[in-house]
Amino acid sequence: MEEYSFQLSRYITELEQIVNIDSGSQDVEGIAKVAEFFNQKFLKLGWKVALHNFDPLAGPCLEITNSEKDHYDILVMGHMDTVFKKGTAAQRPFVIKNGKGYGPGIVDCKAGLLSTYYALSTLQQEGELENASICVAFNCDEEISSQYSRSWLEALSKKSDYVLVVEAARASGNLVNKRKGVGRYKIEINGVAAHSGVDHEKGRSAVEELAHWILALHGKTNYETGTTVNVGVVSAGTAVNVVAEQAKAEVDIRVYDVAEGEAIDRLLKELAAKPKVAGVTVTVTGGMTRPPMIPSTETLKLCKAVDEIGLKSNIEFGWTATGGGSDGSFAAILGIPTIDGLGPVGGGAHGPNEYLVVDSVEPRFHLLRKIIQHIVKSKG
Repeated sequence: MEEYSFQLSRYITELEQIVNIDSGSQDVEGIAKVAEFFNQKFLKLGWKVALHNFDPLAGPCLEITNSEKDHYDILVMGHMDTVFKKGTAAQRPFVIKNGKGYGPGIVDCKAGLLSTYYALSTLQQEGELENASICVAFNCDEEISSQYSRSWLEALSKKSDYVLVVEAARASGNLVNKRKGVGRYKIEINGVAAHSGVDHEKGRSAVEELAHWILALHGKTNYETGTTVNVGVVSAGTAVNVVAEQAKAEVDIRVYDVAEGEAIDRLLKELAAKPKVAGVTVTVTGGMTRPPMIPSTETLKLCKAVDEIGLKSNIEFGWTATGGGSDGSFAAILGIPTIDGLGPVGGGAHGPNEYLVVDSVEPRFHLLRKIIQHIVKSKG
């Protein structure tokens, strides 16, 4: 059948609509508006849409299916939330300049969500999905480590043969098949306050204790293995002439190797159990929020097939490993073949200059369609 004619102008109009909706992870109302946009789009296709409200503090998640089957040939993942506070869309609304589209969340990952709808709607129109079982999972909290939706995503992944993630393709155009696992910890140290000039010896410095922690944790960074540890937020003390009674820190960990994440977790527990400064107490909370996404043999087979699709379609890309987190990690750790970066090309995510390469929208739409077609036909 002749390939569907893509209407870029219509796509851009609809993308502008959803980019101009604030949908930060804590913006329940905004996420609900984005969810309703896609709810209506897929209902018109005749698909079944379930809205999940996992917590009062979170917006709805969408579970969208085209059949009554309880096992899926393909699970498509994307997220409706952004990192931006309410009011950002009004301050810098969607705009196109010099071939690039700008706006909060434009490629992270609203363009990918819209491309998913276009790919599936056109494939259905052409009769390509008649024997396929597809599930689409658009979650509400990816930017806060999917803390409310993780178990749901894991359950859907277990029922799926392949997982496609529609985060943006890298600025280079590359797709993603490897990501680091992510860990987040909070440290709270309680010491004893004292006058720094009169009773210094009676004090127990929480700052001194934290200094030992920072050096020990940063010492675990290993660029050869891709492990990084960053104590990124620190607060302590009340006055310069007071031995600090309290210190707090927040720690970010990124690892390709699960064992390295476990080793850092053990270090944190050991430091808490045996403080360097006598008389202080330490509380550590947190843990690994995302496992690493490491390509399996089956994932690499899918990558090879995608390479061939790209060659035949004259779409250039390579494969990238990245330190950023993604919901695809939840599927990959379960052994499900998973590839990421299947949205349009863009960059600058999480910043004021986040952009979409407009000329990439149509070819990446076709690439996503053809990957779905390949999987469906290979299973047929």
